[in-house]
Amino acid sequence: MAVPQPLAPGSTIGILGGGQLGRMTALAAARLGYRCIVYAPEAHAIGGDVAAGHVRAPFEDTDALAHFAGQVDVITYEFENVPEATVEACLRHRPVRPGVKPIHIAQHRLREKAFFASVGLETAAYRAIASEADIAAATALPGILKTCTEGYDGKGQVRVADRAALAAGWDKLGRRDCILEALVDFACETSAIVARGLDGQTRCFPTGINVHRDGILRTTTVPSTLPPDLQATVERYGVELAHGLDLVGLVALEMFVTRDGHVLANEMAPRPHNSGHWTIDACATSQFEQLVRAVCGLPLGPVEVLAPSRMENLIGDEADGWLGYLADPTARLHLYGKAEARPGRKMGHVTFLPA
Repeated sequence: MAVPQPLAPGSTIGILGGGQLGRMTALAAARLGYRCIVYAPEAHAIGGDVAAGHVRAPFEDTDALAHFAGQVDVITYEFENVPEATVEACLRHRPVRPGVKPIHIAQHRLREKAFFASVGLETAAYRAIASEADIAAATALPGILKTCTEGYDGKGQVRVADRAALAAGWDKLGRRDCILEALVDFACETSAIVARGLDGQTRCFPTGINVHRDGILRTTTVPSTLPPDLQATVERYGVELAHGLDLVGLVALEMFVTRDGHVLANEMAPRPHNSGHWTIDACATSQFEQLVRAVCGLPLGPVEVLAPSRMENLIGDEADGWLGYLADPTARLHLYGKAEARPGRKMGHVTFLPA
């Protein structure tokens, strides 16, 4: 099958979702000469602040989606909880990259774990929890009980030590379909962000070490300190996932590296990822530019590290320290333009580079 022709600068990219990932994608697209239009239901979409347009309508409004698609040349999405039906509706009018399959898998944790196994990625022990019988038979304890859908940044999950705590946790989460994941004795957390183009070529960004607190990523430090063999496994996992999904765009795979030297796949996200924000300031091509390149059919960019870096998320009122970051010659500040700071809300990030 012939590879479609690249979209020339001046073309328009549609972005489903109007958050900070869409915002940074639109900024990267503008640098390459592309326009972006975001589709988001909220009145103020921070992605729309920097885009050429904002179509405000529910994700279920097929007429609005058709109108949106008619204004763009290709469509992508900036978060994986866009309804599948929304992507399918857009596909009737324009190419959507990465498409339906990646979000179908990413939107349900049990589907995600099964897919990881199908492409040869090892995971921690897990079990479906959908009934009292499942609780009685559970063996992946102690563990983390998570809702199968909609959880992110620590939401929709409870740490449980035994079956009694598991039963209480299942009640707390509304007795929904859940997954119980065994706790992992990990040495560190890492992630691979892989771009895959229309021609099937891939590029894996250099990986870093991630530190989470309260389920939210706090820092990513690049380059990683992993031994070469483990680094190779991390990158291989990311590339195998990208090929298995047959995606055009980006996919991020979060992983644990255990103390005994195993790499375990944890979660995937078929879009730019928080652990790749350092690439804006310290990589030859940012993850956002790489997404634009991929969905427009352009050659993928180089991914060499330009400088060692540490990316730090600014959560809630931490962003109030913006003036101090601007005075720090090692800091590169990125604020997302959100109107209200709330506990647990990502308001921006700062990347620290060598002085």
